[in-house]
Amino acid sequence: MEHEARSARQLWVEDEKGRRRMPDPVRTAAVRAVMITSITLVQAVVAFFCAVTDSWLAFPMLLSTVGSTVVATWSVLDVWVTRQVWRQRNGVVSEPSSTARASRRERRREQKAARAADADPGGHGAPAAPAAPAVRRAEAAALSEAA
Repeated sequence: MEHEARSARQLWVEDEKGRRRMPDPVRTAAVRAVMITSITLVQAVVAFFCAVTDSWLAFPMLLSTVGSTVVATWSVLDVWVTRQVWRQRNGVVSEPSSTARASRRERRREQKAARAADADPGGHGAPAAPAAPAVRRAEAAALSEAA
């Protein structure tokens, strides 16, 4: 009976909570950085052992380890830059403060009421003329300053 209970359990249970998956470009850069960093660490160990044993390979290994360290640092920075670029291109969730949100909501209500009043000034149902381009530019400037 107990044997049947053990076999009924799943081997792999997916955890619903957890960190979200990294975007593909960021994950690719991270894997590349880990590979380069691990190779650099192996080179450093080999260079150390070559130096301890007074091998002729000690100096060339030291030079290649220094070069690999520069490349590894660059690859780690590449992960950071790729992550920032991905966030900027694919939408950062912007959460303004509640004060800014409330004032923007109030301003939108005022603009909506003004448009409604402009669209139907005498209650005749005739649509108003569209806003001039200068007015639209001024509204766009005001919105960009508010954000």
